[in-house]
Amino acid sequence: AKGNRIFLFYGDMGAGKTTLIKSLCAYLGITEPVTSPTFAIVNEYQGKKAHAYHFDFYRLKNQTEALDMGYEEYFYSDAWCFIEWPEKIPSLLPEHFTKIEIIVTGTDS
Repeated sequence: AKGNRIFLFYGDMGAGKTTLIKSLCAYLGITEPVTSPTFAIVNEYQGKKAHAYHFDFYRLKNQTEALDMGYEEYFYSDAWCFIEWPEKIPSLLPEHFTKIEIIVTGTDS
């Protein structure tokens, strides 16, 4: 992931995608609350040394909605981008990214 700031998070509902993103933001020095942007589609976080966008595309009906929100300005900025439900926008994903897949293996994991 060296030099890459686009992270795609795959996993079932409740698998822990937002929880992992909270930890990544804390590692980047972001101290404000990190919450799932399910209804807002994107949340912006500003830390002392890092700027991040957190997307949740679960509610999108089609890729046009991402186009309408100007996704390119976010994805191709210098900020970190954490994207939940990237499978909703397959043809809009950038060429270079880091894929993270979370698989729940049992009730205690």
